[in-house]
Amino acid sequence: MRPPRENQGNRARHAARSGARGQAADRAPSPFWDAAPADLEPDRLPEDNFSVQVAARHYVRPLLEELGDRVLGARGRLVLARGSVPAAWAQNVWLHPRWIPVASIGDAARQLTTVQRNWRAHVPLPGVEPGFRRRLALIGERLPHVAAHPLAFGDPVPAAPLGAFTLWREDLLLAAPRTTSPFADGELIFQENREDPPGRAYLKLWETFTLLGRFPRPGELCVDLGAAPGGWTWVLASIGCRVFSIDKAPLAPQVGGMPGVNHCIGSGFALDPRHAGRVDWLFSDMICYPERLLDVVLRWLEAGTCRNVVCTLKFQSETDHETARRFAAIPGGSLRHLSCNKHELTFVRLAPE
Repeated sequence: MRPPRENQGNRARHAARSGARGQAADRAPSPFWDAAPADLEPDRLPEDNFSVQVAARHYVRPLLEELGDRVLGARGRLVLARGSVPAAWAQNVWLHPRWIPVASIGDAARQLTTVQRNWRAHVPLPGVEPGFRRRLALIGERLPHVAAHPLAFGDPVPAAPLGAFTLWREDLLLAAPRTTSPFADGELIFQENREDPPGRAYLKLWETFTLLGRFPRPGELCVDLGAAPGGWTWVLASIGCRVFSIDKAPLAPQVGGMPGVNHCIGSGFALDPRHAGRVDWLFSDMICYPERLLDVVLRWLEAGTCRNVVCTLKFQSETDHETARRFAAIPGGSLRHLSCNKHELTFVRLAPE
């Protein structure tokens, strides 16, 4: 039976179910194996006009579905695809990858360092992905050290390019000196705040603002649809924004009492943008079907009252690629899978500064 189409008040139960699913997914193999193309034979390895699209942990299937006939082959989370256009479900993309024959561990390290200094290996998950974990670790030990400390919120992303590599065979590297993310496998790890925000949803906004290099300014007016228990409202109020939040459930007490927060009990779907007036940012982490969220976002954009939008597309058992494509087609918009997303994509549309 389909879940109710408007269920903002069910966040606690949804969070409990999501947490259980997430824990199970961390223990279980990636479910893509039946759909993955066969590993490429040596004489069929692509030489040019291809990229390596790195899927998020446990979400290879949506990436394969999105790429469709662009897929050349796959191994674990690494999907070789025609062209270099990043897929939304790719957490990182290796640009202009190359095959490098190697004679030994030392030879592999030497050849990589002749290309550039900063490299991080893609290490297959133990027991889940095929690969050469021990050999990759030994190569990494011979490369210049690249620090990978958890990022403090507000810190800029690393400026130096970070190359990525793996062993396709014991004597063959697949490597790319440039990728679309400055973080290994596109996974951004923060110094988390485990005391103030209600839950971990706040990390989605931390990651979004960090990757964009753009934050709401203090005093800007933000609308947070379906806000309870208030993780996103907490982020916005913490950086000095004025926040109008709406949900059928109340905010967590520590969030509702923050300066600049005005919470309304009601439906985020029912809020008319014409009555809200001009706002600087529209946010939504509501639990709803993606097509219904699309209707909400288009209504706000067509009203011309909202300058910037950040929202989460939450999928059910199947990925709604058609609605995702419609989001991606919104002028000025972009769609990506964050490292803290589950079966979700994050949509962003920013007004020119």
